[in-house]
Amino acid sequence: MFKIAIIEEIHKEGIKLLENNNKFEYEIIRDTSVENLKKKLPDFDGCTLRVSKLTADILAECKKLKIISRHGVGYDNVDLDHLKKNNITLSITATANAAAVSEHVMYMILNLTKAKMAFDLEVRSGNFKKNIKNIESFELMDKEILISGFGRIGKSLIKKCLGFDMKVKVFDPFVTESEVIKYGGIKVNSFDEGLKTLDFLSIHMPLNLETKNLINYKRLKTMKKNSIIINTARGGIINENDLNKALNEDLIFGAGIDVFENEPPEKNNPLLSNEKIIMSPHTSALTNECKIRMAKEAINNIIDFFENKVNNSMIVKL
Repeated sequence: MFKIAIIEEIHKEGIKLLENNNKFEYEIIRDTSVENLKKKLPDFDGCTLRVSKLTADILAECKKLKIISRHGVGYDNVDLDHLKKNNITLSITATANAAAVSEHVMYMILNLTKAKMAFDLEVRSGNFKKNIKNIESFELMDKEILISGFGRIGKSLIKKCLGFDMKVKVFDPFVTESEVIKYGGIKVNSFDEGLKTLDFLSIHMPLNLETKNLINYKRLKTMKKNSIIINTARGGIINENDLNKALNEDLIFGAGIDVFENEPPEKNNPLLSNEKIIMSPHTSALTNECKIRMAKEAINNIIDFFENKVNNSMIVKL
């Protein structure tokens, strides 16, 4: 029997898959402190992982561990070097969250362009149309969006953008031009050139050495004053101080931020008091439906791994 650790709660529909399989037993680990993970994890053959970090220091204690199944698609919270050296498999819920995240991008775009917060406050405060001349709203039709990163989320997003009659450009050096054209977009080969003409930038890249602080003050200065940035990928891709400075200087119009460099963000993070930003607490994938899909996919990846029928599209190449 294989022992599986559920690090942090996941939806009960995923756990049911283990309960109905007599090859597995499981335990939910709610205390994710380094000390407790070092104490508990060495007993397990596999684990699910949400936002907690599995550092090399923790993983060094886990001699039995054969698979880590991410409840999501990002994996910057796992020490990849250790996994590679010790032949530990890493899986992701590759197909579960595309719809939820791409919808969240549109939610942020629409809230910012339609001045949702300002209009709502006007009505609630009794002003109705008193300050209407000072509130700007925009259409999406014929506006240009650059989707940076064209995986499953990017491919889901492009369909929604085209439904709003937007012009879609895609930056992704790992995707062919024919693939982008097939989905109705235009491939751009230079990220910096793409920044100069866009109205919207939606980020769907992993956080790594190449993407850390990718969006900085120098690049923000090259963008149009009406442009909006949406980040539902990873904090750290945007330099938060530079973004705050650019917004305060009216270099760009606004931003939608679901992810932060430090989560939760420190109380003195300047973005928290910037009224040109709409924020959410790293929840773009946490719809009711997506939580079920991610839980079931994360557990299925573990079951498939131990039954030697793993889906390679779910496995991260280390």
